Parts: sequence; C-alpha cells; structure tokens
Amino acid sequence: MLTYPNIDPIAFSIGPLSIRWYGISYLVGFLAAFLWCISKRNNPPTPWTIEQIADLFFYTALGVIFGGTIGYILFYQPSLLLQDPLALLKFWQPGRSFHGGLLGVLIALLLYSRLQKRSLAEVADFLCPAVPLGLAAGRIGNFLNGELWGRVTDVPWGMVFPYAGPHPRHPSQLYEFLLEGVLLFIVLAVYSRRARPAGAVTGMFLLGYGLCRGFVEFFREPDLYQGFILGWMTMGQLLSIPMIIAGIIIILVAYRHVNKQIAEKK
Repeated sequence: MLTYPNIDPIAFSIGPLSIRWYGISYLVGFLAAFLWCISKRNNPPTPWTIEQIADLFFYTALGVIFGGTIGYILFYQPSLLLQDPLALLKFWQPGRSFHGGLLGVLIALLLYSRLQKRSLAEVADFLCPAVPLGLAAGRIGNFLNGELWGRVTDVPWGMVFPYAGPHPRHPSQLYEFLLEGVLLFIVLAVYSRRARPAGAVTGMFLLGYGLCRGFVEFFREPDLYQGFILGWMTMGQLLSIPMIIAGIIIILVAYRHVNKQIAEKK
C-alpha cells in the first residue's frame, strides 16, 4: 500500500492570487498540444500558419471551458440546476466533463472551420493527435489535486488518498494518464504519420478514447452524485459508448469513400 504524497494543491501565491497545480497542468497540456500542432503545420493536405493554429486553440479552449462545465452539470449534477438555475453560467467554478468538453469543442470546430473555409474533417484530423497531450496533463492535475480516485483495492500500488477514507484505492488518474494520454498519443501519432482519408484520424481518436475511458472506469470510483447506472455501468462508460460507435462508423465511411473514388477512376 502506498500513501498519497503530501502535495499542496497551491503551487505558489502572488499576493491574494493563488496559482494551483491543477491550473498549471491545464496550461502545460494546452502548450504541449499547441507546440505539437506547430511542428506538424506543414503536413498535407494543406499547410497551416501559426496564427491559424493560435486561433484554433482559442476556439478549442472556449469549447473545453464552456462545454466541460455545462456537460459536468447536465451529465453528473443535474439536480444542481434546481438549486441554482444560473449554475450553467458559472464557468469559473471547478468541475469539468470530458464528454461535455468534447461536444463544446465540436461546436467550436464547426465555427472555426466555417470561418477558415476548411472542412470540419480536415480541422479535426489536424487537432486530434495533439489532444491526448492535453488529456495527459489534465490527469496529472487530477492526481495532484487528490481527486477522481479509483475504487478500493488490495493491489500493491493501491494508494490512500486524503479525502477518500482510510482504504487504499486504485490511482485511476495515473491509469488514465497512461491510457488516454500516453498510449492514445502514440497510437494517433503513428496512425496520422501517413496520409489517411478525411475523418479517419478523428474516428480513431473517438474509438481510442472511448475504449481507454471505458476500460479505466472499471477501476475508477463512480461519481458521488451518480453512482452506478444499470447495475454496474458508470456514467463515464455510458457516455463512451456513443464515442466508440461514432469512431467505428467514421473510420468505415472514410475508407469506403476513398475506395469508391478509387473504383470510379478505374
């Protein structure tokens, strides 16, 4: 059994302003993803300028913040709306949902692609390989915050978290860091190295994340406000199922479209 290290969630303070490790981790994640996209900006099908990438990340950040907050309340704490109907507008408060953030980013990319006169598939395919870098940093932030811990376990690396009782638990934040972050980044980086049909990289991201998240949910403690759904399923797993299905469909359609074009040229 391991004991959770005594980590002060506040990295440093400047007067009355406290800078938290959680916020720093998000900043590091966005910066890493931004630099990755810059390194790939000249890849086909069309080049990107640094200014275009900066605008893309601005839209993406808005989608993450707004979508993540709204999704967290709607998916995990809908009763909060009865207590405070304006809760959806309080974006500065803690609590984010990846699946809500994903929907927010999708809307942001739709707006961005129209303004830039690029297809949604092209924009999403360009961004998706960098997303796991942000996810990895975010999961480290969850670990430093001592939140989103795993279920009670007797494995040797089980950890006692400060706000989760006396029993050792799976460090599920680190599982997600390795799967949603490191592994998914490697898969997408390798997969996107060669030219793929439009939308295929996006489909692979949706499929890969859905599988990784669905697997880790077996070790992660269900959300306090939701518990289990349908006996054993968590909300995270339920929301990952549409991602897996959508990912498979997008990949199949992308390759079918290319094969059809090749057949027509013969």
